[in-house]
Amino acid sequence: MTFGMDSTLYWKLSALMALEFAVWGAWYPVLAARLLGPLKFSGKQTGWVYSALPLACIFMPLLAGYLADKYFNTEYILAVAHLAGMVLLFVASYRKDFQSLFTVILLYALCYAATLPLVNSLMFYHLAKNNVDTAKSAYIFMWAPIAWAVAGYFLTGWRWIFKTGEEGRDCLILAAVLSVAMAVVCGGFMPSTPAAGEAGSSALGMLKIPTFLIFLLISMVAPGMMQFYFLGTAQFMQDNRIQAKNVPASMAIAQAVQAAATLFVLSWMVGKGGYKWTLVAGAVSWLVLFVTYIVPRPPAMIVGAQAFHGLAYVFFIIAGQMYAGAVAPEGAGSSMQALIFTAQSGVALFGGTQLAGIVMDKFKVGDQFQWQKVWMVPAVIMLVCVIALVLFYKGTVPLI
Repeated sequence: MTFGMDSTLYWKLSALMALEFAVWGAWYPVLAARLLGPLKFSGKQTGWVYSALPLACIFMPLLAGYLADKYFNTEYILAVAHLAGMVLLFVASYRKDFQSLFTVILLYALCYAATLPLVNSLMFYHLAKNNVDTAKSAYIFMWAPIAWAVAGYFLTGWRWIFKTGEEGRDCLILAAVLSVAMAVVCGGFMPSTPAAGEAGSSALGMLKIPTFLIFLLISMVAPGMMQFYFLGTAQFMQDNRIQAKNVPASMAIAQAVQAAATLFVLSWMVGKGGYKWTLVAGAVSWLVLFVTYIVPRPPAMIVGAQAFHGLAYVFFIIAGQMYAGAVAPEGAGSSMQALIFTAQSGVALFGGTQLAGIVMDKFKVGDQFQWQKVWMVPAVIMLVCVIALVLFYKGTVPLI
């Protein structure tokens, strides 16, 4: 089944999407447990390590998008960035002090942040070139959570067999190995994606359109609350009697739900409710997740609540990227994806990381976090985002 497009193109684009997010999913959800546990980093230090990627996403997507639109083939930029990232991930797996680890992770983040919008822009470019409806991108996007989940389950199995969970550096090594595979796929198998050159348009002109500007501003806040989830959930689970070796698989439930929702619900949701109510549903899903963390509940309920993160990612992050792809000016596909990644994964996640680190330090007594107070902060902010979306975002696709 190739969902209305050439089978070779479909599987190439699906492999690209899968490997891009397998790399990210291998280390990002669980590295915090290594930092807060064996390495004894403070919440603020952990926040800075996790802020490296959002910080890089503030400007690297824009630079990469500009280069891809004007000068270089997208697939070659992707291959080079992932090869450099592979080396840095291996180095990071051996760093134990905050200063050196943060420096290496920041350098890695600069490489990886450059690739995020380019995977999307390459996909949208070839869908358009082959006259495939943009909505069909949902069937390629679905491989992102599947790969993220598989990486988590693989890591859990590895830890069960080789007992590496307590040390936690294995997640970085797995990400490095996957980066090699990504570089090979990009450099050797992706269809040619040339730069538009001087004929390309600018995505910045979209900021003059109120509907898009409001969407972009909310996207600079709501996704930032994911950093509370990523910084806190692994340790939160362990503090609630969930074993470290089971944490990756437990958190990967989010990606299993994300994959199912992307395949079976996303296109229907956008078609029936439009982008406005799809984004509202995403923000509400995060709100429900944090409220579940706050109220008294058994460990099984914490595990089950991971589904709401998966739904939120589909209905807010992926739907937002689809909206950006639908309104992108001709010849500015890479720049448009770069703009939304700068908002969602750059400004939002950097601010959210800093806030999460500060809040976690503030509500820590001895070696114990006061989790109810920690989770109250993102819950309140997400409630404000839900209200703002309902009242101020129109959700229409403007004519450009």
